[in-house]
Amino acid sequence: MKTLRELLGDYIEYRKGLNYSPRSLEEYFYDCGGFLKHIEKRSQVLTASELRKSHLFSYQKHLNERRNGKGLPLNPRTLNKNLSSVRNFLNHLAEKGYVLKSLSETLKPVREPSFLPLGALKHAEIKKALGKIDTSTPEGYRDRTLLETLYSSGIRASELSGLNIESVDLENSTMTVFGKGGKERVVPIGKTASRFLETYMKAVRPFLLKDGAKKALFLNNSGTRLMRYTLGLIVDKHYGEAELDVKVTPHTFRRSCTTELIRSNANLYHVKELLGHESLSTVKHYAKLTITDLKRTHARCHPREKDES
Repeated sequence: MKTLRELLGDYIEYRKGLNYSPRSLEEYFYDCGGFLKHIEKRSQVLTASELRKSHLFSYQKHLNERRNGKGLPLNPRTLNKNLSSVRNFLNHLAEKGYVLKSLSETLKPVREPSFLPLGALKHAEIKKALGKIDTSTPEGYRDRTLLETLYSSGIRASELSGLNIESVDLENSTMTVFGKGGKERVVPIGKTASRFLETYMKAVRPFLLKDGAKKALFLNNSGTRLMRYTLGLIVDKHYGEAELDVKVTPHTFRRSCTTELIRSNANLYHVKELLGHESLSTVKHYAKLTITDLKRTHARCHPREKDES
């Protein structure tokens, strides 16, 4: 009889066959591995036939009691991500006949508070820092190009890292992006980003290119594919010393792109498609910014508010 560890290996291979991204596979392995470690240590459970609902209750209690590096409880989104990974694993085992289908239903998602998205920069703040980048060197021009691309398209850091030369259609000002779960979508590129991309691809990238990265669009200083970690260092290099109210990361450009679109009355469905989200629920958080901005403007501009001050 296979152990749960062996079945987890089979499950990861099954997911790989469904074309899930390496990052998604790593997250599934990490989340489910944490579950197996818990039930092995607490209850000495090694096989599927030994699994009981009490073990799942114990695991959910364990997650609720866990603390992050700052000593704080895990946020609800992280909790639900862990629980979802384990539920999917258990459902897979149920389909294979190893456990009952009802077992996964023991793990209940926790309620996620509805917060406004934090960490978005104003257009003027992004533009100011972009304008200070020295584009006279290949590395500087690459940095400006990839940041313009992030801000224009709102794609994820991992999606930008995975772009290839053939992903970009300059004639139609679009890019083909592979998002979570390997799902493909086409996103528009703005005029400024398109201009930088064209020059980068034709005149700058050849100076950075090494034989091992013929397909990769963005290259690091060694001439190989630029990875998410390096992208974070580039963002920190150009925004780390800027006097801003938020910590700027690659994801900040995605939030900022979304915020500006919503503020300009973009259709929420179109924004959802641009970002590659499954539903409108995530984008609706940004829609709340509209009333937040309106209240701020009202307080600043209405004559009666000025009377009170």
